[in-house]
Amino acid sequence: MDIKIVDVAAKAGVSSATVSRVLNNSSSVTAATKEKVMKIIHELGYQPNAAAKNLRSQKTMAIGVIVPEINNSYYAEVIKGIENKAYAMKYKVIICDTGNNKEKELEFINLLMDKTVDSMILVTPLQSDEEICRLADLNYSVGIVGRYIEHPTIPCVFTDNVKFSRDVVNHLVEQGHREIAFLSGYADAIDSYDRLEGYLKALREHHIPFRPEWVENGNFSEQGGYKAMKRLFEKKVSFTAIYSANDEMALGVYQACAELGIQIPEQLAIVGVDNNRVSRYITPKLSTVAQPKFKMGSILVEKIIHQLEHTEITPDRVVVLDSELIIRDSSSAARK
Repeated sequence: MDIKIVDVAAKAGVSSATVSRVLNNSSSVTAATKEKVMKIIHELGYQPNAAAKNLRSQKTMAIGVIVPEINNSYYAEVIKGIENKAYAMKYKVIICDTGNNKEKELEFINLLMDKTVDSMILVTPLQSDEEICRLADLNYSVGIVGRYIEHPTIPCVFTDNVKFSRDVVNHLVEQGHREIAFLSGYADAIDSYDRLEGYLKALREHHIPFRPEWVENGNFSEQGGYKAMKRLFEKKVSFTAIYSANDEMALGVYQACAELGIQIPEQLAIVGVDNNRVSRYITPKLSTVAQPKFKMGSILVEKIIHQLEHTEITPDRVVVLDSELIIRDSSSAARK
């Protein structure tokens, strides 16, 4: 009988995620639970290392893709790049939407550990670097979009969030703004940290004192951006521009401004990130940062499949792609 991780979980009376944590020696599992799970592993004869080594000899020709939110245009475009390239190379793609839930993300990773897929692509994952590296150390095939991880077998494709965030703030300063608010995304997302870091660096470079009340969290959603803008307004904090960490939140800012009677860009300049389709058609057109999302997905899956089929690591496993600041009406007109 082929013992799977779900069999271990069922007999131990825990979740598959807990079994994964035990196998990965996670500190979040109590000693008692770890002992119970390891006892069941030995009783059933479950061998994760053997399963990993058999991945290439028992190929499914399927790749799992884990994303935080499939409705987000950024992730949708990355998935499209992955799916198109995978199809051309005769691989199927299984899409897993975590709803920005770390526990659910780990459950989907179990598809890889149970040999349901040959490889797993994590798009801006919530798991820590250490947790992802443990998977690779067990000979599982993993790739990352949107983040860098230091591991010799994990291919990574991403853009420089810090750099383009500095470009955004530099542009706003050039337009005469010195009171610039920042809307962050998910609290645990690396994109949020990197874009905040770029924002802070640019403020320092222009000798603009940072004010904590300028920062609000919008969870990368339109509704989140709307609520964040309302909170900024209720604090009665002074600001003349907003750097929104994605276009979805910027759309929420537009809605809030319409309700509050704030004119864009005459009273408030706005810049987003992602260059989604709506940004070109709303009024005024949204200034934004374009990322090569389709290309990111395509390059990453090509590297993953190369490793699966040739059992070798390409020397250029890390690819950093350029982004482009697109200046439109929402940030380029003179202020009143």
